[in-house]
Amino acid sequence: MLKIIIFLITVIEYQTNLIKMLMVLVISKPAKRNEEEPVNKKYQRLSVDELPIFEKVLKGDYKHIIADHFSKTGIAIKPIKHRKTSKVPKDLRCPYCNAPHEYLYDNNGGKGQFLCKVCTAVFNKKDKPLRDVVLKCPHCRSPLQKIKKRKDFDIYKCLNDECSFYIKNIKKMSKAEKSDFASNPHKYKVRYIYRKFNIDLKPLSKQCKLTTPVNLPKIQCSNYVLGLILTYAVNYGLPARKTAALMFDVHKVKISHQTILNYLHAVAPIVKPFVDGFAYDLSDQLCGDETYIKVNGKWHYIFFFIDTVKKIILSYRVSPHRDTLTAIDAIDDVLSKLKQFPANLKLITDGNPIYLLAQHFFREHGIFFDIVQVIGLTNNDPVSAEFRPLKQIIERLNRTFKGNYSATCGFGSQIGSVYFVDLFAAYFNFLRPHSALDGNVPAVIPELNALSDMPAKWIKLISLSEHFCCRAA
Repeated sequence: MLKIIIFLITVIEYQTNLIKMLMVLVISKPAKRNEEEPVNKKYQRLSVDELPIFEKVLKGDYKHIIADHFSKTGIAIKPIKHRKTSKVPKDLRCPYCNAPHEYLYDNNGGKGQFLCKVCTAVFNKKDKPLRDVVLKCPHCRSPLQKIKKRKDFDIYKCLNDECSFYIKNIKKMSKAEKSDFASNPHKYKVRYIYRKFNIDLKPLSKQCKLTTPVNLPKIQCSNYVLGLILTYAVNYGLPARKTAALMFDVHKVKISHQTILNYLHAVAPIVKPFVDGFAYDLSDQLCGDETYIKVNGKWHYIFFFIDTVKKIILSYRVSPHRDTLTAIDAIDDVLSKLKQFPANLKLITDGNPIYLLAQHFFREHGIFFDIVQVIGLTNNDPVSAEFRPLKQIIERLNRTFKGNYSATCGFGSQIGSVYFVDLFAAYFNFLRPHSALDGNVPAVIPELNALSDMPAKWIKLISLSEHFCCRAA
């Protein structure tokens, strides 16, 4: 009988593999796998060039600009001798200095882009003078051309074939690479590239926002019951239904799971400003990583940053996308918590290129720090070997979070996932003892240490958070 069962199992496995193979051959698509985790993609190396030259556009009358230039240099800006085939319309004027067509170049072979010889502005026929500066290559001072538009930034490139940066990169190529470059130029980065972010974000500026779905002073339970609910739901990661059952079975308090969710959603916005604005005593060992959760059946990502020495969570952004904007927000959370900005600040991350783009964004705002990327799971380079222990600490944080999150089996709404992570960060920083800190919590608050039980600590933390928001307002 056992031999027959083994034989049937073998036949079923063979038929399953055969069906998958036939699906690939017939419809050119592999069988859909049951995804327990999001696809782990390898990141391509991304190089970020230095900032361009921001040259102010000389607005005003072109005659005054020409006269001013002559008085400073002794050289007159002469009109252009256009060829008969010139595509510059005779009625066209520069939108920045009102220079006539005699001072305008056809900048891209008749495709509608023009360059003003007087103010060096690059524009199209429909352009309005919205920019205050002209972006120029730092290697050859040629105006950069906008070539692509992404979600959060525009890509500008130096198209000057005489650019020293371009010539140097071409010379570095081997004969085989040059031959491949001639037919596949998109595979090689040889020209200067600048990414101009279109993000309405003021770095290091914070506001205390307080919006709660429930008025806590008017809830139909005592403070101690609220503390018990937070202890079970946050400290031990119990879902709302199990928390409701536990409250009745153990404490004989009848409460619905929806009421428990309402209480959690009311507490989270109160404690979040306190978590973000607390005066932490931080080290210089700061590390970031992303982990994932499910919201409405789709993968979302949490951008964690942690002080690996003090074990303090500094950023905990939830986003449906693993994108540059969320990376910028996460790094901004970290920088805003620093009492003094270190001269040689290093942030340790994985190989995701969005952190390099975020670094470039902060550079534009005069905020400088280094991104050290630990690539892969093995120490293939000296940098990974040196900083791997820090990366392992934040991986441990991810596993701790997963231990609290796994019982929930995902979230039904985006706001629910955000509130859960907010409460987890408050618990981790102020209430959770850490073995690496000799059993102490990462951020010590004397008022909390004076209390003996966890429900009372939660209530005191809420009270401290309310006073903090009142002072911030």
